Amino acid sequence: LFVLSKLFSLLTIQLFLQIIFTNVGNPHALGQKPLTFPRQVVALCQAPFLLDDPNVGLIFPADAIARAKHYLSMTSGGLGAYSDSRGLPGIRKEVADFIGRRDGYPSDPELIFLTDGASKGVMQILNTIIRNGNDGILVPVPQYPLYSAAISLYGGSLVPYFLEEEANWGIDFNSIRQSVAAARSKGITWGFRGEKILGDRSSGWSTADEVKQVRAMVIINPGNPTGQCLSEANIRELLKFCFHENLVLLADEVYQQNVYQDERPFISARKILFDMGPPISKEVQLISFHTVSKGYWGECGQRGGYFEMTNLPPKTVDEIYKVASISLSPNVPGQIFLGLMVNPLKPGDISYLKFATESKAILESLRKRAHIMTDGFNSCRNVVCNFTEGAMYSFPQIRLPLKAIEAAKKAGKAPDVFYCLKLLEATGISTVPGSGFGQKEGVFHLRTTILPAEEEMPAIMASFKKFNDAFMEQYEDYRGYSRM
Repeated sequence: LFVLSKLFSLLTIQLFLQIIFTNVGNPHALGQKPLTFPRQVVALCQAPFLLDDPNVGLIFPADAIARAKHYLSMTSGGLGAYSDSRGLPGIRKEVADFIGRRDGYPSDPELIFLTDGASKGVMQILNTIIRNGNDGILVPVPQYPLYSAAISLYGGSLVPYFLEEEANWGIDFNSIRQSVAAARSKGITWGFRGEKILGDRSSGWSTADEVKQVRAMVIINPGNPTGQCLSEANIRELLKFCFHENLVLLADEVYQQNVYQDERPFISARKILFDMGPPISKEVQLISFHTVSKGYWGECGQRGGYFEMTNLPPKTVDEIYKVASISLSPNVPGQIFLGLMVNPLKPGDISYLKFATESKAILESLRKRAHIMTDGFNSCRNVVCNFTEGAMYSFPQIRLPLKAIEAAKKAGKAPDVFYCLKLLEATGISTVPGSGFGQKEGVFHLRTTILPAEEEMPAIMASFKKFNDAFMEQYEDYRGYSRM
């Protein structure tokens, strides 16, 4: 009967409500149109016989034809053939050139590995770092669940450090120091000068039986789920911290194109590291991640990404190459999408104007949607939301009445899960409870994307406000609310 009642409830929602999937950062699924030029190039690469058709120039622009030939020339047998396990050398060179232009410091293609999206790269590196449960990884909370899941999968220990909501989700160095103290009180030690955390396991690494060690630190900039852009000062402090504690820094920078304000533009951790100069620029081990899934590309299903390694010992790079070889090859179409992202059209190219118009329209619309959503949440009763400075998400805090918290407990659900399910049932808006990302005790949030179509956003926020205010009215409690 319980199962039947749940099925009936879900069927009722589907029959009478349109489900609005704001729970996943999946732009094309919510109506974002793919950029024309990359799809033209990959279409020609997928069907190279079209290049031999005398009428191909009537359908495809000349620069798309030229670029398709360019990428096909890099392969050993077209898109159906394996590439090098690190990715096609020519595309790795294009990634290195992109990084050099972005940061003002040259990049080495031999230290760049192409991956099936950034997530595969993150998992590969975490698998390299973590030996067993004695190894800890510092992760920002709220955090993207990839990190907690992968750390658990590889048998490591997640060491949380809390972002400061009152400072627009900036890094709270007091929280980091508390995490350090808590880890040390449990017998977890930290890297020491002279030992490379990512080094040859046969020379200089302590065994898991000998030491418990926090080995790496994660930053997500711009933030997921919190939508903040880290300041240059924050990143400098982080790099100093990693230097003094001898930690590898994992810089998740997949939303670097998604910035919706001008006060804090995206600056890569790599650029700041090199700007700081020796000894930090020569010592801190940094691994940076990027992807075609986000930005104005939004090509989540194509699975194209990369990671770049800075200051890692050559033997470690060789070992990572061996591990990558197990999977034989990252998918080749995804690599070509990545090449097109890092080596975009330039002014004067035939397709440039259309490409620039499409990409600008997407980013401008996302900026508007970030404002609509933030303003909408802040107009609601007992809801407080920082502005979405970057990425694709809002992470509002919901001040739940004690009566609602008690009702959730009776229903056997976490309070934020209870709220999100009620929201789904009443409006069809699908969100993710804040507890899925981690949050301070007694504080409740939800995460939603800013990806629904711009013209639909006012109606969605009006629907949310109507539900929320009715929910608060229903559970109003003179005894108080969850804490801010």
